[in-house]
Amino acid sequence: MGVEGPVLDSAFASFVGRSPIAQRHGLTMGELATVVNSTDAAESGESPADLSVVEMIGWDRTMWWSDTGLPWVLPSPNIPTPESALVFAGTGLVEGTNLSEGRGTTRPFELVGAPWIDRRFAPALNRLGLPGVVFRETWFSPTFHKYAGEVVAGVQVHVTDRAAFESVRTAVCLIDIAARLYPGNFAWRLPDRAQVSQESTPFIDLLWGSDALRRTVDAGGDPVSLLPPLALVPAGSTRY
Repeated sequence: MGVEGPVLDSAFASFVGRSPIAQRHGLTMGELATVVNSTDAAESGESPADLSVVEMIGWDRTMWWSDTGLPWVLPSPNIPTPESALVFAGTGLVEGTNLSEGRGTTRPFELVGAPWIDRRFAPALNRLGLPGVVFRETWFSPTFHKYAGEVVAGVQVHVTDRAAFESVRTAVCLIDIAARLYPGNFAWRLPDRAQVSQESTPFIDLLWGSDALRRTVDAGGDPVSLLPPLALVPAGSTRY
């Protein structure tokens, strides 16, 4: 699992981002709980919670879900498959734009588009030569959420090499290409009141953990330059 993306700026902490961890952090739930427990204690000056983590048996960090032999249990209604979980760490950022992230379809976070997308979108993305992914032109009609009941043009994100795939870089490029090709249509979204209290802060700033991505895209800069070098979580003996 590659560690990708920015670390939260505390000024942008919200319900969708509370702790200073990377966008794609590569931690197990047990490791994440341990990190958050110690971080929150250090920030508050209080003692950490009495936390016990049960070790997993028969697992190591090199395994993908398909290697476990276990059935997939949806962690969210919009993460129906291991494939949707793989792309979500990146394409979840699309929620901060007026592009549909595929909610209301059977392939949420793998389908991205809008009614105003045209045939330039998929070729422009494929010309980038991003590792481990290709983009297929497609059309879909969400049953709910953005553009419900409308015909939406866009792309399906096909991961061809999950070990090479960089979900955050892929999503950043996808958003940037949409902003460049469709400047009269593309826009950033404000958060829903039910999601966060910072109603006037563009949702992308809360998802990214700072306003750097939005400002760079709006200025016509290269948002990939915001990404730190890709790091790999080494295989080790941690089993929780």
